[in-house]
Amino acid sequence: MPDAQRRFRGSFTRMARGLRILVVDVGNTSTALGQWEDGRITATAHCDGGYEEAAEQVRAWQAERPFGALAYVSVVPAVDVAWRRLAEESGLPFYALDLVRFRQALPQVAFDYPNPATIGKDRLADAAGAILKYGTPVLVMDFGTAFTAAVVTSDGVWRGGVIAPGFPLMRDYLYERTAQLPRLDLGASDVPKIGRSTEEAMRFGMLVGYRGMVREIVSELLKNFKEPFTLVATGGFSRNAAAGIGFPVTVDPTLTLYGAASLCAQSLS
Repeated sequence: MPDAQRRFRGSFTRMARGLRILVVDVGNTSTALGQWEDGRITATAHCDGGYEEAAEQVRAWQAERPFGALAYVSVVPAVDVAWRRLAEESGLPFYALDLVRFRQALPQVAFDYPNPATIGKDRLADAAGAILKYGTPVLVMDFGTAFTAAVVTSDGVWRGGVIAPGFPLMRDYLYERTAQLPRLDLGASDVPKIGRSTEEAMRFGMLVGYRGMVREIVSELLKNFKEPFTLVATGGFSRNAAAGIGFPVTVDPTLTLYGAASLCAQSLS
């Protein structure tokens, strides 16, 4: 579909100019931080050490150059109060993304979904980022602790999606439920042609098997529609897992941060 025909991309015609937004994306295993200014993510940090490590990084950034607001996405409710308190202590408006705020910022997006209030905040941020950057129709995938996918058709309707085990869960399950298999480093993306050691056999099985799962999921989803979807991937394991699935995919590591910050900026404009 020609770019001019893709709907909703760049549909925010006015945002709070000059506003510098701190973006916090709390996941199950790590926290991603971002700085947003003038319509783009300008810096990021990745924290595996929980709230304290992430909060320390935030304070360091705030000391260098103050922010004007905190955009917040979380799938871990237990830390929500701590982050809200940090925003208050820093004098920052606290914008916690939820369905109400998504609809306020993107009223043109409808939901063909029985109970949209159950959609995860991270999935809302992913969809917002994908719609605004790439337009519709779009299939956005997030490769984190869980694998998620959401489908938004060309008419701006959220049609549904998929939730499946993520790549790290596959790795951890093999390690935790067996006596002798090691815990692999997930950083390497190279796939051996055949496993010639325990580690190589595991890497082959996980990478090839996981890509096969994703390929089948995408194939089955796209069978339901007769539109030329743009496929976008984000999340900590997107670059490794999206390669080789058999479909052209745009990997956008900061998509969740961008989506949350864009909705926040629109609400403050």
